[in-house]
Amino acid sequence: MVSFEDEMLDVMNKAATALLLSVGHRTKLFDAIAKLEPSTSQEIATAANLNERYVREWLGGLVTSKIIDYQPNLQKYSLSKEKAEFLTRDGNYNFASSMQWIPSLAYVEDHIVDCFEKGGGVSYELFNRFHTVMAEESQQTVLPALINEILPLIPTFEKLKTGIKVLDVGCGSGRAIHLMAKSFPHSSFTGYDFSSEAIQNARNEAEKLGLPNVSFEKQDAASFSKESYFDVITAFDAIHDQAKPEKVLENIKKALKPDGVFMMQDIRASSKLENNMDHSLAPYLYTVSCLHCMTVSLALEGKGLGAMWGKELATQMLNDAGFSSVQVKELSHDPINYYYISKP
Repeated sequence: MVSFEDEMLDVMNKAATALLLSVGHRTKLFDAIAKLEPSTSQEIATAANLNERYVREWLGGLVTSKIIDYQPNLQKYSLSKEKAEFLTRDGNYNFASSMQWIPSLAYVEDHIVDCFEKGGGVSYELFNRFHTVMAEESQQTVLPALINEILPLIPTFEKLKTGIKVLDVGCGSGRAIHLMAKSFPHSSFTGYDFSSEAIQNARNEAEKLGLPNVSFEKQDAASFSKESYFDVITAFDAIHDQAKPEKVLENIKKALKPDGVFMMQDIRASSKLENNMDHSLAPYLYTVSCLHCMTVSLALEGKGLGAMWGKELATQMLNDAGFSSVQVKELSHDPINYYYISKP
């Protein structure tokens, strides 16, 4: 039986490793090592165009955490193909990219501590690299399955090919909209987000991609007033961040045409803590919620739902907003999210 002291030592080591994984992603060290034969620290540094001394110390942390392999007699390092699948940009899923959330959240720790003492929240503007990290996360969690698995959950999916109006609420840097607009050129796509930085990033990328069927607006989703205008509205892990989620859901319902559909992707969890005890990512998700999702809402004197608001509350709030039917779907590729399909 592992003692609690040993468990705490394990937490310390793994938290430190998470930082090294993030650094390895940002410096593209994992991508470089994956393409090399077993190599010295200097050879790896040269291939990645980085400083050898820093690379060597970084390698020490990853070797002792048993992620990178080491041959002491040759002083050479390597990354197995199996591990490269989960640590590189060309792999199956890049956990090193996701580790960027750890330093991003730690960046606001002082502000969070103040909130514990005084209440209130931490605004989006105080987070470092948030939109960059969020866009990368969307790139590997939403986009690969968006066209062939996620969007077909919408009953009117086929109409995207002939031409309908789509709104994405909380669009961030617009990666999902860009892909939808490229895939369905006869439909028009609008993105709302209250972050000026995110909207500008989205517009710049749309211009670069030459997409004439997209538009992005800086807009608080709690205050827009479209009525019976959109055929489909989507929200990817965005509703729980809202200051006034009830109002946002009411506005979404109002903005849909009578035969429209709202698809909400949100965290797969229960509203009851005791039901999340066996959730494989529960500690991580509660941490993200405490240090980001909940606090950005509270910074606006909002509800502070947090990422772990859960299926029970989410379903209730959709019903309270006036949706006539709410279905909760799951996809085999995605163990983290539910997909709520709601009709006006």
